[in-house]
Amino acid sequence: MSRVTSGPSHSARHKKVIKAAKGFRGRRKNTFRAAVQAVEKAGQYAYRDRRVKKRVFRALWIQRINAGARLHGMTYSTFMNGLTKAGIEVDRKVLSDIAIREPESFKALVDQARSALA
Repeated sequence: MSRVTSGPSHSARHKKVIKAAKGFRGRRKNTFRAAVQAVEKAGQYAYRDRRVKKRVFRALWIQRINAGARLHGMTYSTFMNGLTKAGIEVDRKVLSDIAIREPESFKALVDQARSALA
């Protein structure tokens, strides 16, 4: 019995990989062997960067909070310490959003943090 090399499963697998490689540059988009490697590596990057994304956003929120706090003569660390002592539990994502969109509310938080430290 002869070996089938162009059966439906073969075509489907190739089609799936080539479709996943859509948008890649060079031979990686249309040559199966190159596309397999490219798609596999892309998957590794995607998996890794779903975790890195969380770190990157946290760093961005901290920078924004720090900038907002420094406008009112306070550093990030003293501001966060003051909030903790004041018993205010607001996460960094929300704090950074308040710092950007509602400066008056953020100033009120800074004042509460300052009074809790004094």
